Amino acid sequence: MRDIKRRRRWLRRTAAGISALLLLAVVGGLVYVRTEPFGASPAGDRLARNEQSPQWRDGEFTNPQPQWLSLWQATTSSLFTGGDTSSPDQPLDIKPTDTGVYAVSPTTGLRITWFGHSSTLVEIDGARVLLDPFWGDYSGPSSLLGTRPFYPPPAALTDLGPIDAVLISHDHWDHLDQSTITAMAGWTSTFVVPLGIGAHLERWGIAPDRIRELDWWQSTTVGPVELTATPSRHSSGRDPLHSNETLWSGWSLRGPQHRTWYSGDSGYFADLEQIGRRLGPFDVTLIESGQYDPGWPDNHLGPELAVNANALVGGKLMIPVHWGLLNLAPHNWTEPVERVRAEARCRNQEHLVLVPGVPTEPTADAVAAQQQWWPRLPWRTAADTPLDPTVAGDPDERIGFTPCVLGPGG
Repeated sequence: MRDIKRRRRWLRRTAAGISALLLLAVVGGLVYVRTEPFGASPAGDRLARNEQSPQWRDGEFTNPQPQWLSLWQATTSSLFTGGDTSSPDQPLDIKPTDTGVYAVSPTTGLRITWFGHSSTLVEIDGARVLLDPFWGDYSGPSSLLGTRPFYPPPAALTDLGPIDAVLISHDHWDHLDQSTITAMAGWTSTFVVPLGIGAHLERWGIAPDRIRELDWWQSTTVGPVELTATPSRHSSGRDPLHSNETLWSGWSLRGPQHRTWYSGDSGYFADLEQIGRRLGPFDVTLIESGQYDPGWPDNHLGPELAVNANALVGGKLMIPVHWGLLNLAPHNWTEPVERVRAEARCRNQEHLVLVPGVPTEPTADAVAAQQQWWPRLPWRTAADTPLDPTVAGDPDERIGFTPCVLGPGG
């Protein structure tokens, strides 16, 4: 009974969110005022550059492999297959980050601090790069329509020290937070983003000469590190009336000594192996592993395909991200990491689950000493909730992925 109530609660939230967005679209069709958190649409030279991209078709960015969505399955699955606990029942004991660590460069040349969801600081070969920073009070246009994080940021933005580059994967609310970007307006950091996102940044106070917009496979350098936008299978947009006006991507970070790859948000797609061939192998991968549902199997990889993606791109050590901070899908909040660990062990792939806010050099000792900071809760396996993406947006044609682990969950 308790599980059913929680699943119904998630469904009510989902339905309320969809209703609010539909209402916004209807009202917007009559009198539409795009307030500051929604950002701005690409125009002028920026729009002209978008239109020159191979990813631009019929007035918007598209995926080479289209996505499929079952609205019915996506909304009803939370009733019958939703997780036991989509959010923590009790406050989490997340310790403040020891920001004094940042005064000394990492011994190995590579150090990673994960702040929850996809918000991550990567210190690599002398460069300090902040990925999809999220320091907001909620993910969404307002506290009423947004999702609140499970815990406050472990460190203040101003305590991170100088940031050389801020990388953004796409403009969805949980990856591009207006309040966070506005707080960075006075910084000297370079913002490296996919095509079109500069329009949002400029509206929020970032100077144009600090913004570099890239298409897939294009690169720029920040200090000694080459940053390359890599393909992904996803979407963009901050409201229903302005979908896919900006591009989405993953990011390769290649320094003189180390290589890392951040997947961004993505479903499974054919070019994963090409990323590995062109830019890998990678010492560490940061791969989105949470916020999934069988009703939208092409939007996110999910745990087992995240482990598979690590192998395809040539990742030596996988760090799961896109989980542990926000309730954005009808699964147990700890389920993604449990399934990642089970799949990685079954496939003999090295993995490291980071503690939020703890600066970590991804060494063998760190892998051996990693700790479980989340509670032990029952979780569904791939057999309970199979995630088999479509080949090209046709639900009758799937890639036929078979996870290594299909057995009972925790």
